[in-house]
Amino acid sequence: MSWTLPEPMLTTAVDSPALTAGWAAEPKWDGFRAQLAVRAGGRVLLHSRQGSDMTGSFPEVRAAALAQLPADTGPDGELVVWEQGRLAFERLQQRLARRGGSAVEGAGRWPAHFVVFDLVHADGADLTSWPYERRRAALEALFAERRLKAPLTLCPSTTDPAVARGWLEWTMAGLEGLCFKRLNEPYTGGARAWRKYKVRTTTEAIIGAVTAPRTVLLGRYDTPGRFQYAGRSTPLSQRTGRTLGGLLVPQAGVHPWQGWTFAAGWGTRRALDVVLVEPAVVLEVAVDVARDAAGRFRHPARPHRIRTDIGITQVPRFGEPGTDPTEP
Repeated sequence: MSWTLPEPMLTTAVDSPALTAGWAAEPKWDGFRAQLAVRAGGRVLLHSRQGSDMTGSFPEVRAAALAQLPADTGPDGELVVWEQGRLAFERLQQRLARRGGSAVEGAGRWPAHFVVFDLVHADGADLTSWPYERRRAALEALFAERRLKAPLTLCPSTTDPAVARGWLEWTMAGLEGLCFKRLNEPYTGGARAWRKYKVRTTTEAIIGAVTAPRTVLLGRYDTPGRFQYAGRSTPLSQRTGRTLGGLLVPQAGVHPWQGWTFAAGWGTRRALDVVLVEPAVVLEVAVDVARDAAGRFRHPARPHRIRTDIGITQVPRFGEPGTDPTEP
C-alpha cells in the first residue's frame, strides 16, 4: 500500500523555558530536521524539512532503518553528529554533499545519529490524527519491542518541569534549548503549533567589518593574538547603526581580514559585500549557544549594546583558532 510522509510540523519561538500543564518538553538538538520512511521491498527515504533527499548522504542511517525498523514505518526526528563531546553541525554540512564511497567514508569519520521524536506512520496506518501523547506511547513501544539501537536514538520527553530545566544544562554540549508539544494535539503538517525556546547568552565581540544590508561581522583574538572571525549580527536598528556610524573607522593599513571572503550563510557560496573597519569597537551581543568546532557563532548575534567602557584586551578570547573561517 502506497503512503507518503506529511509535511513536517514546525515550531514557533517563545521567550520562556517554563513547561506548563498539558504540554511535554523535549531537548532541542543542533542538527538537521529529517523524516524517515521505510517502505515494503527495502525502500528507504530520508528527507529534509524542505523535502530534499538525504538518503545517499547518510548510508549508516539507511542501513539501520532497513535492519531494525518494520516496513511501513515513518519516524520524524533530527540528524546529529557527535564529535569530542559536542554536537557538530558543521560535520553534517560536510556530509550532506557526499554520495557513494565518499558518503561511506564520511559515515566512518563522522557517524550520524537519527534522534527520533515522533511517529507519523506505523503498521500501515497514518498516525497524524493521533494526539502527541498517543503517538509518543507508540514510539516508545516501537523502540522497546524492536530493541532499536544506534544510530537510531529515542529523543527524551517529559512533563516534569524540573527535568526539562535540567536539560538546559546540556548547552555546553550543543543542546540549543527546548521544544514544547501539547499532549492532546495531532500532527498537523506545516503548522507552527509546537513551541521552541532557544538558550541565548550575552558576550562581547569586536567589530571587524560592516555589510550591506546593515549588519556587522564580529571577531575575537585567539590565544596567539590573531583576530579571528566569530560571526555575523542580525540587522542593526537605525539607532544602533547611527551610533556605530560615528564610531567605526575605515581600515588603516593592512587589516587582519584583508583578502578574506565571507559567505552569506550556511550552505551558500554567495559572498557578502563587506567594508573592513579598524577592529577597535566592542559590541555586546546576545548569541545562540550553537557554535561550530572553531567556536564561531552558528546563528546571527543580536546586538545588545555598544561597549565603550572596556578595551579589546578585555574581550573573551576566541579559543583555539580552528579552521579557516573564510570561504574560497
